Amino acid sequence: MNSILSSIITIFFTLPFLGLIIIYFLYKMITNDSRKSFHKALDYSTVLFIIAVHFLLITIIGKSFFWLILLLMILIAMVFVVVHWKVKGEIILFKVFKGFWRCNFLFFFLAYISLTVYGLLHRAITFSFF
Repeated sequence: MNSILSSIITIFFTLPFLGLIIIYFLYKMITNDSRKSFHKALDYSTVLFIIAVHFLLITIIGKSFFWLILLLMILIAMVFVVVHWKVKGEIILFKVFKGFWRCNFLFFFLAYISLTVYGLLHRAITFSFF
């Protein structure tokens, strides 16, 4: 039982797009609202993309940069709090966190795609010519 659960979690960490699609269709079946389902899928799959980027960095570079990922997320959160405070004059924590989390999705989604393409090209060139 543990190996099955471990395999499923590994698949979602390796292929976060699969988690995004499954979460979207599950919420779509439950709510029948495409927009709400898409937003929930983005919110819940952000964790998958963050972990996937962490493991891609370990695979490509050979070192863990989890501390840098956390530091980057803290900096993004600080920017969101300051900008929200400057624009609204007060801090509405729910809206700040929602914007911060969706910005993290966008950043880690793009980082995942970039690292995947880089890793594939790097390995293809390395194994083809060296």
